[in-house]
Amino acid sequence: MLTHLNESQEPRMVDISQKAATIRMARAQALVSVGSDILALLENGDIRTPKGAVFQKAIIAGIMAAKRTDELIPLCHSLGMDGCDIDITTHLPDQIVINCTARVTGKTGVEMEALTGATIAALTIYDMCKAISHNIIIREIKLMEKRGGKSDFTQQETPVNL
Repeated sequence: MLTHLNESQEPRMVDISQKAATIRMARAQALVSVGSDILALLENGDIRTPKGAVFQKAIIAGIMAAKRTDELIPLCHSLGMDGCDIDITTHLPDQIVINCTARVTGKTGVEMEALTGATIAALTIYDMCKAISHNIIIREIKLMEKRGGKSDFTQQETPVNL
């Protein structure tokens, strides 16, 4: 039986009231391909555009989105996250790698929060850079690892240059 369906096959929020709170962590990754013209604007670890520092804004947007995941995805539980970090790196010739790590002490995992944070950070990079080029591709958004709860998960790291 799928946990988000009741006996009548109607959607429901999973009841976690009987679960014990544990420390949980999830890390999601988004890969963004941009042209060399965009990466040429890289200066002191960030891309500067007329809209401002791209990575700084993407980090803030990703964290804000992760905190509001329950407002975006209908059956997600509201979580008071303990922490959320977004790390953005570049890999030549044209790759941007976003890692979002979310942490909570709670009764349910933070996979959706990590995935949402990475996704919105990637979309923010697109928005901040589209005036330079529309040749931007958000290639992958995937869960890389999760800890806590019933089971742990680790995704095989893949080469960045796709």
